[in-house]
Amino acid sequence: MSESLKVENISVYYPMRSGVFSRVSHYFKAVQDVSFTLEAGEILAVIGESGCGKSTLAQALVGLLPWHSGSYSVFGKSVDVKNPKAFSEVRKSVQMVFQDPFSSLNPRQTVSQILTFPLMAQGISKKEAQKKAEQELEWVGLPTDSLERFPHEFSGGQRQRIGIARALMVDPKVIIADEVTSALDVSVQAQVLELLQKLRKELGISLVFISHDILLVRSFADKVIVMYKGKKMEEGNVQDVLVNPKHPYTQALIASVPTLDFDKPPKVPEMMDFSV
Repeated sequence: MSESLKVENISVYYPMRSGVFSRVSHYFKAVQDVSFTLEAGEILAVIGESGCGKSTLAQALVGLLPWHSGSYSVFGKSVDVKNPKAFSEVRKSVQMVFQDPFSSLNPRQTVSQILTFPLMAQGISKKEAQKKAEQELEWVGLPTDSLERFPHEFSGGQRQRIGIARALMVDPKVIIADEVTSALDVSVQAQVLELLQKLRKELGISLVFISHDILLVRSFADKVIVMYKGKKMEEGNVQDVLVNPKHPYTQALIASVPTLDFDKPPKVPEMMDFSV
């Protein structure tokens, strides 16, 4: 298998300001020295509790957040992570689907405007962009008459499909899916996951799947990274990591998952610093 993404020692810091002149006093280290490789056609899940740095990592991969340090290659081509303009090329092959299907779509734009803008910004004619939008809507299971409607006219699951269609407009080879099912009903979650599997099987798209749902990841992903306080605690194939975890934090995380077995209630992890 060929490499889609290769990330080495990515760190993302948020500047913390204080004083009269709002000078940077220190940095909050949201992601620290995380490395991984995403193979072609693979689903790599990133899991961990809220605030562990999952979404920060996802946004950095498409250039929405600046890198403090690290190296990055996309399909073997090195990316200058310190140059924001370099990510305009990255986004031609790496697209993102956001967590909230309600806030990720501009309420003032029709679906047609939302979908065609990425292509028209590249100089493609409105007619061609419109045709492509119709194709992608059909592909994600929505009727073409949706194009002239506004986001508020759709359900949460339908909006997430529109978000996926928007990502597909530039024919990406990698999709970063950031908690794409967390705001949806269980039945709708299954439909969206089925659609993501279809992307991999029929279009050969690789996925970085950000999630906090361990049971979902266990049945959906190929490999998994466990994060805690911005650091990678454990990595490997899903069966090895989630069935036979080696790191104490992964063990505590899995033990905290609720089950229907009343004889084995979920355990609340003790207040420990697992990153040390």
